[in-house]
Parts: sequence; C-alpha cells; structure tokens
Amino acid sequence: MSKVLGACILGFSLAGLMGLGAAAQQPPKASGSEAPSTAERGISLAAKGQCKEALPILKKAAAEVARGDLRYNVLMSTARCAMSLEQPEMTMRALLTLNREFPHDAQVLYTTTHYYSEMATRAAQELAATAPNSAEAQQLEAEAFESQGEWDKAAAEYARILEQNPKCSGIHYRLGRIALAKTPSDSETAKKEFEEELEIDPSNASAEFMLGETARQAGQWDDAIAHFSRASKDDEGFQEAYLALGMSLNSAGKFSEAVTPLQTYVKMQPADPAGHYQLATAYARTGRKQDAEREMALQRETAAKSPRTAPQP
Repeated sequence: MSKVLGACILGFSLAGLMGLGAAAQQPPKASGSEAPSTAERGISLAAKGQCKEALPILKKAAAEVARGDLRYNVLMSTARCAMSLEQPEMTMRALLTLNREFPHDAQVLYTTTHYYSEMATRAAQELAATAPNSAEAQQLEAEAFESQGEWDKAAAEYARILEQNPKCSGIHYRLGRIALAKTPSDSETAKKEFEEELEIDPSNASAEFMLGETARQAGQWDDAIAHFSRASKDDEGFQEAYLALGMSLNSAGKFSEAVTPLQTYVKMQPADPAGHYQLATAYARTGRKQDAEREMALQRETAAKSPRTAPQP
C-alpha cells in the first residue's frame, strides 16, 4: 500500500484503544441484584486486560442488565475486549447496540470511529498485498489522491484503470468530478466524461444529475430538466434530483410542471427551506395562493432553524 493511501485512511491501534481502559469507563452503579454483580466482575476483568475470561461474563451480563450506566459499561467493555481478541462480529454487534441505545454519546462515537478506521486500514492493506494491480486497488489509490486534492495524480490512476478495462463503470463519472473540482473547472471535459459514463452505465443517476447541474449553471433549462428528470427516475430516492428538477422548471417558467417534483422533495426533506421556497414560487405562479402562503410560512420556519439559504429561482 502506498504512503498516500496509508495517510488517507485513518489507522488507529486497537491495542491503544483498549488502553483507554478503566479511565474511560463510567463507574457502575450496583443495585444489589445478581446481574450487576456479574456485570461488575466482567467489567473488572476487562479493565485488567483479561478479555478471554471477561467476554463470556459480559455476554451473560448484557442479556441481564437492561439499562443505565451499568449496561453502557458492559457493552463498552464487550466492544473493547472483542476488538483486542479480533472478534469482528461480536465487536460490531456491541458497537451497533451502543450506537442504538446511546446515540450521540461521545465515547461511543469515538470508539466506533477508531474501530471502523482500523478495519478500513486492514482491508486496504490486504487489498494492496493480495491484488495490487487490480482495478479495485488502483481505484482506492485514486480516491486517496482525490481526497487530498491531488487531481492530476487521481486522474492518472483512473486513466490507468480505463486502459485495462475501458468499460469499467464509475470511472468516467469520477474523472468528470475531478474536471469540475479543478481550478479553473473544466465543464466541457466534465460533460464529456459524464456522457461516456452513461454510455457504459445508462442508469447512473449521479452522472445524469451532474449533466443536469452543468446545464443548469449554464442556463440551459431544457437540457437540465431532461437530465434531472432521468436522474429522479433512475433513482427514486435521489432527493436532490427532485429539488434541482423543480428549480429548473421554475426557472424555465414551467411552474405547473414544477409542483410535483417539489412536492416530492418537501416530503423527503421537510426541514429544508429551499424546497418550501421553490414550491411556494410554483404555487404562487399557478394561482394557488393559500398553498403558496403555507409554503412560505414553512420556509420562514425552517430557515430560522437552518443556516442554509433558499436559492432564488
């Protein structure tokens, strides 16, 4: 694995994570029942690094302790011990439970980040060691360059993939994104890459969307509408495609046609003031005064809660 790939993927030592140990644990609260006694014994063994002995006890305790700080510590100890013993299934189960039962907890998020980063690093190292010339290894390398803004190096890696497999899907799309990310951006090259991507994968909604966005920024409303429409049909969950389609229809003066995609968008993203603003515009220009007033009220309400500014048609 190259230095750039290694630097791009966060690699953390699981042993170091275990070193957080007892200092990171919340003190268990005993209640006098047998379950806390079992739990406390498992937590204590885990804190001493005796994970082989601790895990069976912690597994039993997790089924008995229903809530509170004690359950938190049981699950956290389970996750850390499973990590140190390289038991990925148990680790992931414990982390998933922690994230579900203790959402937004800083220690849970920290531990989860470390674990998945370590797993990503190991997978990348194995890929580089076992299949260094594969398209997947080259793409991972290219993505590493891309994440660091090394556009030319990333493009060169993607080009090498296409030399080996001209029909490899997703690569022209990434080259198109790179063309737009450069300073100055190269919209013509990007458009060509997105079109070539669609020749390989006609159902690539992201490529359709980017072609639509390129056309929208150029004020080419008919082209933008066609691309955004196809993107929303290729991927019915593509929320941004509905908003972009509605905005383009409004800009083209096709207000009645804009209503349906914008209604779809505000149902998907009710907290986005941009959707309410655009839908209010479409309602107002089609004579639906009360609907327009309702959407403008929603726009003001959501805008007060969000720093995002609604785009003008």
